[in-house]
Amino acid sequence: MSEQKIAFITGANRGIGFETAKKLGKLGIFPVIGSRNEESGKAAVEKLKAEGIESDFIKFDVSDKKDYTSAYEYFDKKFGKLDILINNAGVSYEGDPVSSFGNEVPVSGISEEALRDTMEANFFAVVFSTQVLLPLIRKSDAGRIVNVSSTLGSLNMLSDPSSSVYGIKMFGYSTSKTALNSFTVHLANELKNTAIKVNSIHPGWIHTELGGSAAPMTPEDGASTSVLLATLPADGPTGGYFHLDETIGW
Repeated sequence: MSEQKIAFITGANRGIGFETAKKLGKLGIFPVIGSRNEESGKAAVEKLKAEGIESDFIKFDVSDKKDYTSAYEYFDKKFGKLDILINNAGVSYEGDPVSSFGNEVPVSGISEEALRDTMEANFFAVVFSTQVLLPLIRKSDAGRIVNVSSTLGSLNMLSDPSSSVYGIKMFGYSTSKTALNSFTVHLANELKNTAIKVNSIHPGWIHTELGGSAAPMTPEDGASTSVLLATLPADGPTGGYFHLDETIGW
């Protein structure tokens, strides 16, 4: 079994996921990049190598359950464990937050296909892939599961007229993140008497394909919360919802 800490970051070939892998690598953690596309995954590994960071890539398409099993076999055979799982991959079929601002009819306007595909990628895939990998996380001395959510999944903030996200109406995306937060709470409760900590995070409004060009924060900024929760000490929180060290209301 590897003595080095091993991290698996889904959707890590670019954006927040890539910056998360880079930050973890600089802390001496071995990052494994999950990417749907083999070419972009390998390119990300080369970029990290140029920064002096050793890493690896595995094909991981959240819509392909065979990849869940392949990931388990990879970590089991190569490392014998998994210390950190960052469920970073996500999709939105409703544009970016700016384009959706003030849209008051997203529930009646969203297609069944868009809603189902969003829930599949952002919620069901996270639940079922985590279930597959959990036995390996249990073998870690300090397992950490980080679910990359959003303040758009906070029912408190979405229903508060004074909230900064009150006017952003992305029903499918928001609902998938609310469901993801529920998974965090329930899994953290199940694992509360173990060394594993499970938390949801809001990375911030990040300038990515999903966040849009108006976002004020960089992917490097967005990676900070994931890294903070992935490297929590033994007395750190579990079952919470955070941006950096600030708690977000569910």
